[in-house]
Amino acid sequence: MNSLVLASSSSYRKALLERLQLSFVCCSPDIDERPVEGEKATDLAQRLSLEKARAVAEKFPEAIVIGSDQVAELVETAPGEAEHKSILGKPGNHQQAVAQLTAQSGQAVYFHSGLAVIGRGIEKSLVNTTEVNFRELSSGEIESYLRREQPYDCAGSFKSEALGITLFKRVTSDDPSSLIGLPLIDLCQLLRQFDIDI
Repeated sequence: MNSLVLASSSSYRKALLERLQLSFVCCSPDIDERPVEGEKATDLAQRLSLEKARAVAEKFPEAIVIGSDQVAELVETAPGEAEHKSILGKPGNHQQAVAQLTAQSGQAVYFHSGLAVIGRGIEKSLVNTTEVNFRELSSGEIESYLRREQPYDCAGSFKSEALGITLFKRVTSDDPSSLIGLPLIDLCQLLRQFDIDI
């Protein structure tokens, strides 16, 4: 049986994959994650997941390699104005996280989780999208949340598996694990195509 490799250094993705009770190792891909000018958020998520899987597959040519990447896309709407879309990165610090959550207050954010599985000369990839609608958030709520959770390594500045869920009005998804960063329902379907029984 082929070995399984997760092309990621993310503790969140590692914990998600562990739910499937499969034996796997992690290998961090070294790729440029910057978007190409004019690249759509869904295209970016799919491209990065494929590039991560390909980079690690070169190191593990006999393995089945899983690559994943998530792109958060804020869609801002105001009465009488056109939609404005922007990609949200990881905030990295408190100030940027405040800015992100302030912008997301009362708005919709789409989390596009790219997924790729590579092995035996075959590549399979897809994008799973989760829509998160935020409540209207006061500056006090934002400060309180960030001080307690400090989600500075998370795109969108929240952890949905913890207190971040309190910031939402609604989540629309066909795979609850997708929002955390690895769509397990889709992954199970792809792995079966590689004869990995779960």
